[in-house]
Amino acid sequence: MKALVLCAGMGTRLGSLTENLPKPMLTLGNEPLLAYMMRYLARNGICEVAINLHFKADVIRNFLGEGTRFGLRIHYSYEEVLLGTAGAAKNIEDYFLPDEDFLVVYGDLLLDQPLQPMLDFHRRVGASATLLLHRTSSSNSLVQLNDDWRITHFIERPSVEERGAYPFEWANSGLQILNRRVLEFIPAGRSVDFPKDVYAQMVDIEPTLWVYGFPLSGYRCAIDSPRRYLEAQQAVESGLLSLEPSH
Repeated sequence: MKALVLCAGMGTRLGSLTENLPKPMLTLGNEPLLAYMMRYLARNGICEVAINLHFKADVIRNFLGEGTRFGLRIHYSYEEVLLGTAGAAKNIEDYFLPDEDFLVVYGDLLLDQPLQPMLDFHRRVGASATLLLHRTSSSNSLVQLNDDWRITHFIERPSVEERGAYPFEWANSGLQILNRRVLEFIPAGRSVDFPKDVYAQMVDIEPTLWVYGFPLSGYRCAIDSPRRYLEAQQAVESGLLSLEPSH
């Protein structure tokens, strides 16, 4: 299975921290966040990784190179205009061949979550998409599940009224295993996001494209604010993660 790590965003919510630096290159311990992601993927059996680029693309290219020091083969996909999370995957759909399934993960995540159980579940239930989920009521991507972990309702960027009307316990975590069927649902050459434009639509109007959730059992931190960046730094410094730095 191949992976796409989403690294093209501007990281504006972190203010001056990312004014001249891509968010995946923020330092944790002695290394950029992106180094932890590369080791995470390699430790979970992924050897081929695509990286989409836009803001300060050379900084990421110069750091990762061909990926050999992480035991990876890296493919770069530069976007003149940002294509969104789903548009980035559609833009390189031939890259994922011949595999039926592929992984998409946000580049601002610090993760220590085993992938194989999630992949086994994804294939066992015949899912079109399986989303890693964590418990919270404050996320921008809230989901409702049935007893089989199939997602029956997906609300992206809920309003205050929607949060009150739909007090869902689970939220999208930013890591997903997708079947190639999902790519057929994404228009080419446009900016398209998975949560708003794909998952919400699949759940509501595409009954043949089944979207499932899988519960987070390990560590996850989405570095989307200075507070969360500090949390990730503390997690690394405390040894909470088992992803050892490279030497």
